[in-house]
Amino acid sequence: MERKKGLIVREPYASLIVEGKKVWEIRKTRTKIRGEILIISNGKAIGKAELVDVLGPFTPEELAEHEDKHRASVSFLREYSNGKPLYAWVLRNAEKFDRPKEVEMAKGVQIWANVVVKDE
Repeated sequence: MERKKGLIVREPYASLIVEGKKVWEIRKTRTKIRGEILIISNGKAIGKAELVDVLGPFTPEELAEHEDKHRASVSFLREYSNGKPLYAWVLRNAEKFDRPKEVEMAKGVQIWANVVVKDE
C-alpha cells in the first residue's frame, strides 16, 4: 500500500483539475506542501497533479481576471472568501486515472488527507 497526500476537492472542480482544465485551486490559506498530490472527490482518488506554487493574496475581483485558470465565477469567489483574502494553488501535470482508486483516510478531514491507496 502506498501513502500519499490527497487534496479534497468538490465537483465539478475536481474533474476539471484532473482533466487539465483548471490549473489554479482557490483556497483561503497558503500551503507549504509541494509535489505530487492525489485529487480526492467523493472519497476516491480520481487523479493526481503536481502542486508547484501558491500565488496571492487576491481579492475575488482580482481572481475574476483569471477565471480561465480556476473556473470559478466572481459571485462564487465573493461568497467563498467571505471578505477574506484568497490564494491560488498552482497545479501542473494533471492526470486523470482510468478509474477512481479506493483510498483510506481519517474521518472528518476537509482539505488535506493523508491517504493510503488500496492495492488494486
